[in-house]
Amino acid sequence: MKKVHNTACPRNCYSTCSFKVWTEDGKVINIDPQPLNKATPEGICLKGLSYVERVNSPRRILYPLRKINGKFKQISWENALNEISEKLNHHKQKYGPQSILFYYASGMSGLLNSVSTNFWKMFGGATTVYGNLCWPAGLEATRLTLGENKHNVPWDLKNAKLILVWGKNPAESNIQQMIPIEKAQQKGAKLVFIDPRRTDSSERANLLVQPVPGTDGILALALAKILIEKDLIDRDFINKYVLGFDQFKESVLKININEASKECGVSIEFINKLANLVGTVKPMTLIPGYGMQRYTNGGQTTRCLLVLSIITGNIGKPGACWHYADLQGDIFSKIKEPLSYFPPEKPDGIFRREIATARLGEDMLRMNKPELKMAWVERGNPLSQNPDSNKIKEAFQKLDYSVVVEQFMTDTAREADIVLPAKTMFEQSDIISSYWNPYVQLRQKVIDPIGEVKPETEIYYLLAKKMGFSDSEIEKNIPSPSDESIENWLSEQIKPWPEISIEKLKEGPVLTPVLQEIAFSDFKFTTPSCKIELYSETAQEKWRVNPLPSYEKTAERKDTVENYPFNLMSPNTKNRIHSQFGNLESIKLVDPEPFATINLGDAEKKGIKEDDFIRVFNDRGELNIKVKIDASLRPGNIVIVNGYWHEEGACPNILSKGRETDMGHGTAFHDNMVDYEKIKN
Repeated sequence: MKKVHNTACPRNCYSTCSFKVWTEDGKVINIDPQPLNKATPEGICLKGLSYVERVNSPRRILYPLRKINGKFKQISWENALNEISEKLNHHKQKYGPQSILFYYASGMSGLLNSVSTNFWKMFGGATTVYGNLCWPAGLEATRLTLGENKHNVPWDLKNAKLILVWGKNPAESNIQQMIPIEKAQQKGAKLVFIDPRRTDSSERANLLVQPVPGTDGILALALAKILIEKDLIDRDFINKYVLGFDQFKESVLKININEASKECGVSIEFINKLANLVGTVKPMTLIPGYGMQRYTNGGQTTRCLLVLSIITGNIGKPGACWHYADLQGDIFSKIKEPLSYFPPEKPDGIFRREIATARLGEDMLRMNKPELKMAWVERGNPLSQNPDSNKIKEAFQKLDYSVVVEQFMTDTAREADIVLPAKTMFEQSDIISSYWNPYVQLRQKVIDPIGEVKPETEIYYLLAKKMGFSDSEIEKNIPSPSDESIENWLSEQIKPWPEISIEKLKEGPVLTPVLQEIAFSDFKFTTPSCKIELYSETAQEKWRVNPLPSYEKTAERKDTVENYPFNLMSPNTKNRIHSQFGNLESIKLVDPEPFATINLGDAEKKGIKEDDFIRVFNDRGELNIKVKIDASLRPGNIVIVNGYWHEEGACPNILSKGRETDMGHGTAFHDNMVDYEKIKN
């Protein structure tokens, strides 16, 4: 019998789409959009449609696996839990609990993820990481400037008269955003894209500007100078709500536009054209992507871009918005991002949070007193997704023992001693929020786990039992495996919010009870000065950067451009979310093999033709990959999309360096210079 269920996508993706999921005889058979979500009312992306294959895939891990003589063999849960509990107790007793690395990432969102931390607290602690791979530099830059991270509701975008999309390709990475963009265009809005690539998104634009990667900050400052010189600024807004404008003005007027143009690779004609649009067309929504803040100058770059929204008064009004991140739906976190990414000022004695996500391999290897001896990995694939893959592989291979909880045999799972089967989004209920739309949603269970799959909470529950923790301690920290117990646990989490209930969430998405549809419409800013801070003492004191938005060259452009003259760009693609989905047959139909994209002129200089194989290299690694040629890509760049596995021979992180961004403990793996050459037959 066919049934339909409301649920929501928990991937690390802007949209966080609401779904209608169809099941028949306990099997997922189809997925439709859920129009009750005003942000995601229409068609589901290719990845969302591929969930039908993903949950039913014959390649999915459905049983515990043990590596024996280099090959994985199926074992029973009883044997797996016995062995893991023995290893945990052994390493705890011999080396201490902090000899074990507990690593998790953003592979599946949900409130129940906190149960993992509860288990490790019960265990006595572990070593964990700080920082994040995705967006902390931009979050921190916004927090320092505006006080918090929020933006207008997605459907307000149709009210903008100018939409400036800077370093983002929503037609692939946030397809639902294209709906209000197109509505705004139908009403006469101007659309501008700033991107070294010409993408499906920018095909709709009135203007495409293609700067050198990593130089967006100086381009934004050049625009700000022109706006100030031509008096195309909102003086009343600045006088009422902005701290530090005079200092910023004094600083930015020193910029030489000719030098700025040369640095960013954008002509003075285009800079002036862009400045005229920003200064004269209102309201403006500025949509920055996350790629720009994954450089060593990422936080300051974000502050430079944000200046344009501030000095033109495009904050706190319909159609006027800094559209970076909206954390209004996160009503559950005691400490919100990016603050939750920061290492503790004083260690709690339980968790050793001394490994930077950006330097995972390097920091794992340097740990001592105690050294790392064991690892537990869930919701992540660090061997392909974190920078400097070779160093990470070295660090994992040095361990005595590792456990990976995973749906498929990823690069990280291959390094494990035991692999435990992970649930899909359909096999356990949870509550999720979004960083783009303002809804709280129930990721509702729609089928029982397939094979011998157990949700992570059940794995921890059984492991805690096996290790001899008391029933009362387990009950306090880990819900029992029944559906009723899980729903009761979730109900406790939402108890402070009477507007939300499990029953209401089962009917569809619920708007966050703290929603401000037009962000900052009350013009209240939770900065130290209670104003928008162009001048930030906190930025200077905490991160040792200029208190004003400023431009610094990226680390690799300072040091390696002579030996490695090409920027390696690794943007997201419509076919993957990081390292997920690309292994599915339905995705391979449209994306069958890895490829690199290079500029036509660059290709001709090197004697490279379409479908040739090239060697891409720097002093950190190399890979061989087929090439596609694109005349519209800015010269001096090569593109290998994010998410390829080492198994495919094309993981771009084999070339990236583990280093942090200038603020927020982000990861600067887009700051990556390479060279390439044709492979001769």
